[in-house]
Amino acid sequence: MAEPTTQVADMTAGEMTSLFKSGELSPVEAAEACFERIKQHNDKVNAYNIFNEELTFAAARQSEERWRLGTPLGPIDGVPVAVKDIFITKGWPNRKGSTLTSPEPLQVDAPAIAALRRNGFVPLGRTTTPEFGWKGVTDNPLDGVTSNPWDPTKVSGGSSGGSGAAIPLGMGPLALGTDAGGSIRIPAGFCGVVGHKPTHGVCPMWPPSSFYPLAHVGPMTWTVADAALLMDVLAEPDARDCTLPPASVSFRESLNHIHLAGKRIALSPNLGYVDVDSEVNAAVCAAAGAFEEAGAIVEACDPGFSDPLEAFNVLFYGGAANALRDIGPEDRAKMDPNLIKVAQWGSERSLLDYMGAANVRAEITEQMSLFHRKWDLLLTPTLPIPAFDAGLEVPTDWPYERWPTWTPFTYPFNMTGQPAISVPCGFTQSGLPIGLQIVGPRHADVAVLQAAHFYQQVRPLTSIRPKLLSM
Repeated sequence: MAEPTTQVADMTAGEMTSLFKSGELSPVEAAEACFERIKQHNDKVNAYNIFNEELTFAAARQSEERWRLGTPLGPIDGVPVAVKDIFITKGWPNRKGSTLTSPEPLQVDAPAIAALRRNGFVPLGRTTTPEFGWKGVTDNPLDGVTSNPWDPTKVSGGSSGGSGAAIPLGMGPLALGTDAGGSIRIPAGFCGVVGHKPTHGVCPMWPPSSFYPLAHVGPMTWTVADAALLMDVLAEPDARDCTLPPASVSFRESLNHIHLAGKRIALSPNLGYVDVDSEVNAAVCAAAGAFEEAGAIVEACDPGFSDPLEAFNVLFYGGAANALRDIGPEDRAKMDPNLIKVAQWGSERSLLDYMGAANVRAEITEQMSLFHRKWDLLLTPTLPIPAFDAGLEVPTDWPYERWPTWTPFTYPFNMTGQPAISVPCGFTQSGLPIGLQIVGPRHADVAVLQAAHFYQQVRPLTSIRPKLLSM
């Protein structure tokens, strides 16, 4: 771990826009600072796979002029943003980690990008993802392996692994992720950043995800305050998706009104069935103490459902089969062979298998709704293990073949559609981040963000950056 720094690239989005307003910093200077970090460190971690500095600095200069005139477009005007290479973005290709995709730039924006553009963002580049975003680690046939910024021999997580690796190194204060089984929260936990999976339907998605209804769009940031800021943008409605009504309050403003005294918070270090690393368990249980100190009623209580892995596999790998439905044998031979395997498995499930998995999804959704009649929030680890060796789908000597077997805390809440956030809560003895997951009932994104912000204020780790910065 490195000493605290105060360089421009380490500033939050909120700090940057305050300085844009005062004239002490320009969006061009902010983009230059992030690019300097990218040039220093991207070769070590492979967070980004595509750049277009002409587009980046054109957007930065336009923002600089708006701030000079006092007419910013929105709360992130001029802020550099890392975009996962799975979002359709005007002027940029959408490679999705696959050699089968076109390198030609597209001419339309996905809803998340359209919202960012309306609010004056500065696109830094495209961040790496496994092919078609299919797994909880990030490597693909097109771009290679993405590594952990705290230890490049370890995984960054996935599928938003490039976004997770970029933020701790100051290669952008804001990043976009998608999450159908933990793909925001897994890299957030492994890389020591904040990752929020909103309530399903809060942030519009288009085109429809092959992994519907598991898939979500969400922010990945250094601070919870920045995650809430980005949520104010990403939750803007879009006619191309049947989303929930717009939030009645600003997520960012809600952080000024936190009241935890008397809140009932369940602590479940293992959900009743997960084998958890001892360092992870200790860090999460210690984190729960911060909420008790604030007057919350914290008690050990498991949600009560059994592991829904079998049903998740049918839903998720059915989505993988859906993503590959029009790809023939010759092209499949060029793809990640394990993606081909799980897609084949998914394609062999029957309609009744799929509907049975949907029934399980409905059952645990109901069970969690009843659970939250008593409990305002649920605390768990984000992941049961620290980051393992890069380039692998599962740890060495792991008894199972596929990635969901080591992500048991994330995928259940994709099935239920609840809001869930990962916030850093410590480090292992070897210096790898540990994440605390905070889960709320559906539509309680404000409560989840408030709890995470409270925790980050009383147990801050934001001054600690990866040791790569000192190299």
